Amino acid sequence: MKNPHDIILRPVLTEKGYDGIADKKYVFEVAPDANKIEIKKALEAVFPIKVAKVNTLRTLGKIKRQGVHSGRTPEIKKAYVTLTEDSKPIEFFEGMV
Repeated sequence: MKNPHDIILRPVLTEKGYDGIADKKYVFEVAPDANKIEIKKALEAVFPIKVAKVNTLRTLGKIKRQGVHSGRTPEIKKAYVTLTEDSKPIEFFEGMV
């Protein structure tokens, strides 16, 4: 099994992400090759929580140009995680609400 810290890269701290914290919904940037089961197991290993549902979203990188050179910004994958009703909220996010 992969290391949980290799699967969960960072939390996504946006206005939309802050709105979901009250409903126990959190957003994380995850490894592009991670699946929903691996994300769920990694979150339960890192935080003392119970995950009810994991939704994932893949965004392709935009094409950027600078003169004659062109390239892409990195591709990222986000996981929208919903906790169970009896689960505790994640302590990292509590001071941000």
